[in-house]
Amino acid sequence: MIFEKKHKKIQKITLAICLFGMLTGCFENQKNKKTPEKEYKYMTAADILGNPKYLAISYGGYRHKTRDIQPTIKELQDDMKILAAMGVKIVRTYNVHLDQASNLLKAITALKGEDPNFEMYVMLGAWIDCENAWTDKTPNHEVESKQNAKEIAQAVVLAKKYPEIVKIISVGNEAMVHWATSYFVRPNVILKWVNHLQNLKKSGELPNDLWITSSDDFSSWGGGDPVYHTNDLNKLIKAVDYISMHTYPMHNSYYNPDFWFVPSEEETLTDSEKIDSAIQRAIRFAQKQHDSVTNYMKSLGINKPVHIGETGWATMSNSLYGANGSRATDQYKAGRYYQLLRAWTNKNNISCFYFEAFDEPWKDAGNPLGSENHFGLINLKGEAKYAIWDLVDKGIFKGLTRDGNPIIKTYNGNLELLMKDVLVPPAPEEVNFSH
Repeated sequence: MIFEKKHKKIQKITLAICLFGMLTGCFENQKNKKTPEKEYKYMTAADILGNPKYLAISYGGYRHKTRDIQPTIKELQDDMKILAAMGVKIVRTYNVHLDQASNLLKAITALKGEDPNFEMYVMLGAWIDCENAWTDKTPNHEVESKQNAKEIAQAVVLAKKYPEIVKIISVGNEAMVHWATSYFVRPNVILKWVNHLQNLKKSGELPNDLWITSSDDFSSWGGGDPVYHTNDLNKLIKAVDYISMHTYPMHNSYYNPDFWFVPSEEETLTDSEKIDSAIQRAIRFAQKQHDSVTNYMKSLGINKPVHIGETGWATMSNSLYGANGSRATDQYKAGRYYQLLRAWTNKNNISCFYFEAFDEPWKDAGNPLGSENHFGLINLKGEAKYAIWDLVDKGIFKGLTRDGNPIIKTYNGNLELLMKDVLVPPAPEEVNFSH
């Protein structure tokens, strides 16, 4: 009996050791198994533009009232993490001669080093303007600034250095539209530099799949006043890889307000119905401008993508678009415009570089309440505006901060409180806008 008991005890101990060994082996095998990395695929502009899985946005990371203080690489990384969480995978920049452009590419490279699956691509903007632009001298719109050559050269340097990130170069920003009185140039200047970059692609100095465009107002692309219908514009449309057009119903709510006024047949609607109807008209206004550019392009026998290089809606204004003007700016209207615009562009495979990711206080430094400072989806406190409250609810910003601030909702998420700042668009007889 004693022997049998000892034998059974030994059997139990042996069995326990075997089970422990098996479990340990399984654990080690699991520990040594690496999570399979996503198979790397080199993406081109043709792959990402018009792809609703690759949302686009206009970006500036400036936190101060002057661009003399450039955002740090850490600040740029934090911003890219926030945008990536939002599903944004393409950002548009504006001036390659400023440190932000090169530092942004360094920041993205570092993030990709930390996580090989991190995706963020760049539309690199080369600023173009005329002789005497931004000086006390009279702008000469027939001659270009000498600085343009330096901008293009720097864009080439960065595109060559970061071919896996830089997918598009934009020659100029609203550089041909005549209301840009401080700096606009004729289309032949833009054409010259577009052709230059296209020739660098042909020679192999730049990647052949890098797309070249110019980002400009819809009218500059032939969608408006026939004064823009020139031979040089037609040549430019043939030269670019795609058209990047701007449309701003918000600005037109003051300068071209017929679509914005509450029509007589809607006078009996509730205030909220009037507001929602006005935003629907604003969306149709943007769609019409996109169609007008597309139609002009096709009238030339050309068929290439037409994407939106800029559109946006400010959330505050103390002048033309505020309470004493067109009553357009507040977080509710801006939010509805953003949501409906994304729905339309995504459904129709139109890339939309929405303007913009974050508020930038340098744009109208002398007027903190000026509309130019308040186009961001996220404000300087790191608060998500109404347009993206739903993303906060989904928890996508968990663990992310901007300047040390967690991403929370404006108005503490209280829609009723927000709506107290929302004004109904005017009826035609209520205002007399002077241009």
